[in-house]
Amino acid sequence: MSPPEETGRVLVVDDDPTVAEVVARYLVRDGHRVECVADGRDGLRRALDDPPDLVVLDLMLPGLSGLEVCRRLRETSPVPIVMLSALGEETDRLVGLETGADDYVTKPFSPRELALRVRSVLRRTRGVVAPAGTGTLRDGDLTLDARAHEAELRGVPLSLTAREFDLLAFLMRHPRRAFTRDELLERVWGWSFGDTSTVTVHTRRLREKIEDDPTAPRRIVTVWGVGYRYEPGGEEAPA
Repeated sequence: MSPPEETGRVLVVDDDPTVAEVVARYLVRDGHRVECVADGRDGLRRALDDPPDLVVLDLMLPGLSGLEVCRRLRETSPVPIVMLSALGEETDRLVGLETGADDYVTKPFSPRELALRVRSVLRRTRGVVAPAGTGTLRDGDLTLDARAHEAELRGVPLSLTAREFDLLAFLMRHPRRAFTRDELLERVWGWSFGDTSTVTVHTRRLREKIEDDPTAPRRIVTVWGVGYRYEPGGEEAPA
């Protein structure tokens, strides 16, 4: 019998042996195959030489920081990344998301919460839980194929993380409707809890990929005091 689509091979990169052991135990219990590495350089090498289905990556690592590992992975690999960060390191967490992490969990954390986040990211990445509706969405030179989990701008494939793809698909399916960050957090990713800065960061990264001028967005616009709205055709709207 083949393993469930939301399980896979996970590389845990954390230099704290206690944390790594607990994380590995819970992930194995959840059906994953797990490899643990304690050094940033070793983790990067393992992820590139034998790509896992997902990387759980600590921010503070010997050899090479978690942010640098994430940055280098994103240059060549779409592998999903769940970042671990210490309490109070909000700036680093945001930088991690901007660098390309799909999700983050703050230490001290519930191992069960981490296992749920890993499962959720894998489902989204593999398209097991597709954005609401299926088929192809088009807005001028922007095309999104929900079935293939692909998006193109002017015929050029967009390199989107699973979170970015889900956000774009949701907004394109609900044009000209304003959503708060809390609503997007819950309706796009199914989180009834979490930091709304996650939405802000993924929106910023998405704008960098689909807007001609990310500083003056015409597709994903800010609705002051509310959140964000998608404007089809890139019509003029406040940024």
